[in-house]
Amino acid sequence: MDKLLVVDVVGLTPDLLQHMPRLRQLAAGGSSAVLEPVLPAVTCSVQSTFLTGLSPTDHGIVGNGWYFRDLGEIHLWRQHNALVQGEKVWETIRREHPGYTVANVCWWYAMGASTDWTVTPRPIYYADGKKAPDCYTRPPELHDELVAELGEFPLFQYWGPTASIRSSEWIVAAARLLMPRADLTLAYLPHLDYDLQRFGPDAPQARQAARDVDAALAPLLDDAERCGARVVVLSEYGITAADTPVDVNRALRSAGLLEVYTQDGMEYLDPWTSRAFAVADHQVAHVYVADPADLERVRDLCAGLPGVAEVLDTDGKAVAGLDHERSGELVLVAETTAWFTYYYWDDDQRAPDFARGVEIHRKPGYDPAELFFDPEDRLVKAKAALTLARKAAGLRYAMKVVPLDPAPVRGTHGRLPARDEDAPVVLCNRPGVLPARLHATDVRDHLLALAGATTESPAGAPVP
Repeated sequence: MDKLLVVDVVGLTPDLLQHMPRLRQLAAGGSSAVLEPVLPAVTCSVQSTFLTGLSPTDHGIVGNGWYFRDLGEIHLWRQHNALVQGEKVWETIRREHPGYTVANVCWWYAMGASTDWTVTPRPIYYADGKKAPDCYTRPPELHDELVAELGEFPLFQYWGPTASIRSSEWIVAAARLLMPRADLTLAYLPHLDYDLQRFGPDAPQARQAARDVDAALAPLLDDAERCGARVVVLSEYGITAADTPVDVNRALRSAGLLEVYTQDGMEYLDPWTSRAFAVADHQVAHVYVADPADLERVRDLCAGLPGVAEVLDTDGKAVAGLDHERSGELVLVAETTAWFTYYYWDDDQRAPDFARGVEIHRKPGYDPAELFFDPEDRLVKAKAALTLARKAAGLRYAMKVVPLDPAPVRGTHGRLPARDEDAPVVLCNRPGVLPARLHATDVRDHLLALAGATTESPAGAPVP
């Protein structure tokens, strides 16, 4: 069987492809398609659809996180593969080819997956509260091999105010080491997410980010060409301009529907007693309503908020492919340039301490402000340097650099694209294998065909 390389260049669109000569070369010699994502068009949901062929209704990944009703807690960015309901593409292939091997380099839901090699970001959380960059690998000995070859995983360049091309370069290097060993190699490159959200998709920085990720990816594509691998490059979503943050939780709190509790002068969202609260996830928000008697009131309140385009109820969720028990009773979809904050406090002096840090697992919603140093604090970088010095000295520290004002955010995603120029794309180095348009639920069948599995090939996808 030919090797298959699948690269997720998150945020890749037809507009950005104009600035990426190596990927344009791949598409010119092969085939390309506009990709129609699922709702929400966010990483965890779309990746799970790619690998199972199912919608969120069936695979259960209704966002990058949700309210875990049995725990009474909100969790984002969990990693256990068992959360994804449905057979993964390599598991389907293994029914025909039991020895089929897979390397996963930073695709989501990596832990506990039935892959042969796994690499995924995993900080070290020390008992004294310190956090250090690292990654999780399987088999365990792969960790030391990667660190010896590439250095430690650049966690602080993977997300946060210092996120940069360095993390994507590390991931490419890891994929280059593993691709010779695996039949299927999955690699996730996050770089386009950063400056497109910081500056907007039409900014010069966005075009430079496209050039940078194209250059970083080139060595892996060259390796794939030399070994005759079949290559698929795809993206989960396109990032569009943003200018309107929507504070759903503050509106619910003002209406007496959301409750908080206070510790040490800091307010925390109380999901156990709140009658309604939202889990914000870019341009989609799941609104959980404890009492059905409140449903109409919550629906009307949310529908009246500036920036809310749709409020999906049970029927709307079914049509959108989000009819799963993990979804909120209502699902909000933002207007084109709007997005949802997680903020629930009314006074910044009472915000929890994690609000000013990069704390993706503690915040009850997604926070794109984590990509910024607080522009209102002239000493913020000096304070960050002092904090790093405390860390180096082995002292406890807290990195409080993130703004509480969402105004700097210039790019967002999550709703379905309004035009093809903003849509994600699929590229393949084999000609004639892609139709003009491809839905995310059909990606799995195309990967099966490219891998040489003898399942029925999808229409319009002959594999030479």
